[in-house]
Amino acid sequence: MDFSRMRAFQDYLVNWRIPGCDCMVTKNHETVYRYHTGWADREAGRPMTGDELYFFWSASKIITTSLGMRLFESGLFTMNDPLSAYMPEFADMTVRTRIDGREEIVPAKLPIRVKNLFNMTAGFDYNFGTPFVDEVKKNTGGECPTREIARAIAKSPLCFEPGTMWQYSLCHDVLGAFIEVVAGKRLRDYAREVLFDPLGMDDTCYNLPSPEKLKRMAVQYNWRDDLGKYLPTNNTCGHILGPGYDSGGAGVISSCADYMKFADTVANGGTSKDGYRYLSPATVDLWRTNTLTPEQRVSYNWDQLAGYGYGFGVRTMIDRAAGGSNGPLGEFGWGGAAGVWVILDPDNRAALVYTQHMLNNQEPFISPRLRNILYACL
Repeated sequence: MDFSRMRAFQDYLVNWRIPGCDCMVTKNHETVYRYHTGWADREAGRPMTGDELYFFWSASKIITTSLGMRLFESGLFTMNDPLSAYMPEFADMTVRTRIDGREEIVPAKLPIRVKNLFNMTAGFDYNFGTPFVDEVKKNTGGECPTREIARAIAKSPLCFEPGTMWQYSLCHDVLGAFIEVVAGKRLRDYAREVLFDPLGMDDTCYNLPSPEKLKRMAVQYNWRDDLGKYLPTNNTCGHILGPGYDSGGAGVISSCADYMKFADTVANGGTSKDGYRYLSPATVDLWRTNTLTPEQRVSYNWDQLAGYGYGFGVRTMIDRAAGGSNGPLGEFGWGGAAGVWVILDPDNRAALVYTQHMLNNQEPFISPRLRNILYACL
C-alpha cells in the first residue's frame, strides 16, 4: 500500500482553501495511514496535531442509525412497525398539499413507519424554527429535552405522504427520540453504554463535552465565495438546541482517531479489534442495502452522491459507473456539514475517516476524490 497520493491530496487541499485536515485509514483493524496538515487555529498559529475535536454534524447520523440497528437486531421493533406504536404523537399526522392551486393541509393517508425514519422518507423537513419548537425552548428554560422536541416536530404538517419520497430532514433527530423510547434511556446514555465505553471512545459524545475538552476544538471556519477566503465562525452547532437535547442528526462531537474506533468496528463486520461485537455482520449488510425506489431517488440527487443509493440512514454504492468509483459496490457512509467524510467498506475490512472544520465544505469536490484516491492507494 502506498498512500503518497493521499498525503499529496491533503496538502493540496490546505494550499487550496481548506484550513486544516486530518485523515486516517484502517484495514483489518490496523492503521495503515494517518496524516494531518494545516491549521487548527490559523489566527492563533496553532497547527493541526491530530488531537483536535470537531462538530461532526451529519456524520452523527451514522452513529445514530447504528444504535437504532442494534436495537432492531435485539428484536425491540421491526422496520415496518408504525412509529405511533412507540410515539403516539405521530398517530394522526397531516400533510401539506396543493388542491386547485391552493395549499391545503389534509389528514395523512399513510402512517409513518419506523423504516421511514431510517431512510429519510417520513415526510419531515429540516426546520427547527417552528413555533412548536420555540414553545419547548421557552417552557423548558432552554433545556430542550429530546422527547419534547420530537413532540414539537410531530405538530407540523408533513411535506408529503410517508414513504413516497426521499427528503433530507429531521428524520434522524426523531430517530434519536425513538431510540430513547425503545432503549428506555437518553440517547447519550445508551450510546455511552453500548458503543462509546466498550470501544474506548472517550472523546466522543452527543451534545457538548467538558469545558476542558472544548479547548481542543479546532476552530470552525466558513468559506466565503464572495471573498474568496475562509473566516472563523463562532464555533457552534445550531442543531444542539440546549443541554438536554441529543441531536441524532447532528449532535456528535468527536476526534478523527476516536470516531475511527467506531468506523473500524463497522468495517470489520460489527466487531471491534478487542472482540466486542457491536453489530452482527447480517445487520451491517442490511444497514447498507439500498432502500430507495427509482422514483424516490429523483430527489436524492446531490453531486457527490452520484452512483449511490440510500440504505437505512447511509449512502451505499449501487452503480460504480454512474458514480465514477473505483471502489466496490456496498461501500457506504455519510458526511457532515463542516466537511467530515466517512467511508465504510466491510468487504475489504477498510475504513476512512477524514475530518476538517469548515462550513461550505467543498464536499462535492473533495469526497469523490478521497474515495478514488483511497482505493488506488489500497
